[in-house]
Order: sequence, then structure tokens, then C-alpha cells
Amino acid sequence: MGEWIDTLDRVDFAPPAEVFPSPADWRDQFIYFLLVDRFDDGRPGTPPYDPATAPRGRDPAQGRLFQGGTLRGVMRRLEYVRNLGCTAIWLSPVFKNRVERNDTYHGYGIQDFLEVDPRFGTKEDLRALVRRAHEVGLRVILDIILNHTGDNWAYPGDQPYYYWKAAPGPFDFGFWRKVDPASGLQPDDAVWPREFQSPDRYKRRGQIRDWSDPEEAVNGDFLSLKELDITRPEVLDALIRSYKSWIAYADVDGFRVDTVKHMEDSATALFCNAVREYAKRIGKADFFIFGEVVGDDAVIQRYIGRNSRIAGTSERFPSLDACLDFPLYFVLEEVVKGFRSPVLLRDRYERFRTLYADHGEAGRYFVTFVDNHDQMARPYRRFMHRNPFPEQAVLAVGYLLSAQGIPCIYYGTEQGFDGGGDNDGYVRECMFGGRWGAFDTTGVHFFDESNPIYRGIRAVAEVRAREPALRYGRQYFRETSRDGARFDFPGEVPGTLAFSRILDTDEILVVMNLSGSPRGDLVTVDHRLSPPGCRLGDLLGGRGPCSVGEAGGRACVRVPLEGYAMALLKREGA
Repeated sequence: MGEWIDTLDRVDFAPPAEVFPSPADWRDQFIYFLLVDRFDDGRPGTPPYDPATAPRGRDPAQGRLFQGGTLRGVMRRLEYVRNLGCTAIWLSPVFKNRVERNDTYHGYGIQDFLEVDPRFGTKEDLRALVRRAHEVGLRVILDIILNHTGDNWAYPGDQPYYYWKAAPGPFDFGFWRKVDPASGLQPDDAVWPREFQSPDRYKRRGQIRDWSDPEEAVNGDFLSLKELDITRPEVLDALIRSYKSWIAYADVDGFRVDTVKHMEDSATALFCNAVREYAKRIGKADFFIFGEVVGDDAVIQRYIGRNSRIAGTSERFPSLDACLDFPLYFVLEEVVKGFRSPVLLRDRYERFRTLYADHGEAGRYFVTFVDNHDQMARPYRRFMHRNPFPEQAVLAVGYLLSAQGIPCIYYGTEQGFDGGGDNDGYVRECMFGGRWGAFDTTGVHFFDESNPIYRGIRAVAEVRAREPALRYGRQYFRETSRDGARFDFPGEVPGTLAFSRILDTDEILVVMNLSGSPRGDLVTVDHRLSPPGCRLGDLLGGRGPCSVGEAGGRACVRVPLEGYAMALLKREGA
């Protein structure tokens, strides 16, 4: 195990070897997001899941506790991730949390910014994981936290203090938490490195009560987690140096920044720009920094507005390379399941024309997803919760892989995980079984590459990897018709969803049947790129070529599809 570092003055920011280069374009990537504690424990001999014999019955308390996943466990499953078609792994926070707590398995309550949590492994394990990931063609993204630390100190009397807008100043500092109250500050006590060990480094305004109040959301404590004052230069500098150290030490390729809306925009921009400059200096020309910004497109644009049509003002601090695509998340599930009209999707992308100077490039600013570890708008349930149609999971992830954006899949979606309940533990099941396995099981693993959902996603990912239009192309929703006389943008629920990705002279037509019954709608195409008389082959190999004809004055193609099926069509010979 490496030497413990108690102060940033002892950090070596020189990489020990040549760094792994950044990708030419992050839109080439397909990200796999996993919670380290819930992914794999590295232990041999766990039997695979068999619905007929798997032990049933979980203790609900286990969903809130550490389950035993490790970095070595992740390392032994890298080929499983790569074989799905993914090219990058996003790890939940790996940094050390308080050792005396068993409920911070998620990693978001940091006690030592320069150490790996011993329950996950060691710093050497993280370095080995990244090295092995690079060898098999996967990049590694770390989840990081800027605005708060763990519950490393208490207010006076160890009482809960709540946000008070009219407070004349910060609340008094109580004491640093210690494993042994009689000792001086040890590695498991307070917070490390020392640069965070001053009460004035924290806002000390008490817990947030009104999450909709912007002032309170930025200045208050995130539950028991203690809010850092990142407007102070010494605090921001300590964060910048802490996270630069992980790039140097482990050779990671990107960061995902947690809870961006709970931070001052200017400080976020300074952090991102400083990290980006450091990464460029050591040879990572496009170190990827994306963030969690829960809001609509107008809110997200504040953070990614480099391509904005709106002139910059002092209130806008573009800082992130991309944001998690919550505007898509809020509508995609219902559209794919046939509960809401595909028109909602078209309307969302049409807004890109007014928000971005080059709407065709807007995809680089979004990391798209359908499941995740936090649940907004649909509390504590996965896409497959109480859903009897596994084909819909392939459609949902297939949409991410064929539409604009950098697609991201949450672990377990490819195995049909269907968690749901009254807390977030129900959407954080163990892939390795343990005491909190999926489908109310214990002691069985779910790394099944023969699962139909896994195979369906892999097939689409393979096409995306070889077709630049699906990664960089402009996106146009297509009109459809059942009778060849009346064409319109699909509004039937459930019905057909169709759009084209166009890059230079290539057009790829994406068609999805969102109903459970066979359909054979006519779908319009670009008459110059896919003219009448040409044939479109299915890149997924699910059907023979379709001939482009004319109807209603439009070039169009009839696309027969079974229920919950999709096609990726491209002109033969193109």
C-alpha cells in the first residue's frame, strides 16, 4: 500500500510514465457507469443467476450498506464491459469515506481526498485497474465531488443545524469527528489533506431545507455532508490540486462532476479550466469533464455554452465539456414505452436550432442515459421496473446509441435489472449477488453475455462503432405514413419513431417500432442521399434490403418491423 499523504505539499504532480492519450472525439465513446461497491467483489465461485434456483429474499437494510464490491472486482470484469461494446468506464467515487460508517457505499462523503477507500482496495489497485482498462481499449472516468466533504465535523453539541437565510453569518464550528476521541487527529479522523482542516474552509450554514431556493441550494449542507466554501481561493486550489494528483497517479481520462447546480458557476469554471490546462500539459489533449446538472436545456446551456447562439454575459461561465442529458431522460422512457408521443423527442431536438450555432455538433455536449443511480422525476425505479418487455430496454439503449450524444449505460440495464422501491438502494443492486442481488436474490452473479438484452445492445453498439454518421451526424426526425397518402411526424402512441443521421453524403435511417405488434410504415428519406430506386440495407442484419420509392411527392421506404424492433438502414454501396 502506498505512503499516506497528509498534505498537498507532498504530492508529486509529475506522471510516473507516459500518459494514455485522449480520444480524438468523445462522441466515439460508449460509457459504462457502475457503482464500485455494487459491481463485483472479485471472489471466485459465485454461481450465475438462474431464475428457477436463485435464492430469494433480501433484507431491505442491506440496500443501504456496503456490499463488498472492489476495484479488483471491476478489473476482472473489464472484458465483460468491452464485449458489450463500451469503450469507457465511469466509476462511482472511489475516495476514502469515514471508516466507522457502513452506509456511504456510494462514495459521496469524502474523508480523505488523496486516498482510495480501503473497502474498495488501494491506490495501487486503482492504478492497476486503469492500466488494464487501457490495455483492453477502455478509458476510465472518475466521479468527483467539489462542493462538499463527508460528515467529518459537527456543529456545537453534535446537533443538526438547518439553513437560516437571515443568519448574520456562519454557524459556530463544533468539533472534528474522530474514531478515538482521546487521540490527536489520525488518518481516519477529521478530513484530509490538512488543507481542508480549517473551519473557515466551510460555509457552515446548516442543512438545506428548501431545495428549490437557489441561494440555499448553493450555500447549505447537502444533508449531513458539509458544504465547502469553494469561493475561497485556498479551498478551490486544494480541490484542483487534489484531483490533479489522481490524473498524475492513476492516468485517468476524465471526471464526472457531481451536483454542479449546488456550486457557484465561476468556481466550477475555474476548476474545470485549471484541470484541463494541467491535462493538456502532461499530454491528455482532451481530458473529458462532464457534470450532473438537473434541469432543462436552458439551464444546462449555462455550463456548456461554447457553441451558444446567445452572447456571453458575466452571469454565464461555460465550464463543462458536457452535461448528463436530463432533458432527454425526462421524456425518453415514456416515449419508448408508448406512453407519450415521439413528437416530444422531435420538439426537444428542434430547440437545438435556436440554442446552438451548429446544431449538428450539439451531441458533443450531452452524455445520454436512460437509467442511473439517482432518480429524478420517477423516484427509485429502473427502466425495467414492472416492465414485462425486455425488448424495450434494447430500444431505449439503441436510441442512445443511434441519436446525438455520448451514450452511457448504467450497470445492470443490460441484464434487465428491474429495481424499484422507497429508497435509492433499490436501483443499486449488486451485479455479483452478495446480500443485495437483483430480482430479490442473494448469492448469484449476473455477468451473462448471452442475455438477449446484452446481445441486442451489443449489436447496435457494433454498428455505431463502424458508422461515423451515428456518432457525428446531424439528426432529422422523419415523417411516416401508413397509407402512402398522408405523411406526418409520428404522433401515434404507441407507433413508429424514425429519424436520420446525416454526415456528408451518408444517411443512416433509424426506425423503431414502439408497439408490440408488427408494423410496416412508410418512412421519408433524403431524396438526394437515398433517392428512389436505391436499396437500403439493414446494418443490424435483421431483414433484407428495402427499396426506396415515391409516395405523396416524397422519397420514402417501407420498413417492416416486428413488435419492439428497430432497423438501421443505409444505402447499399454507400
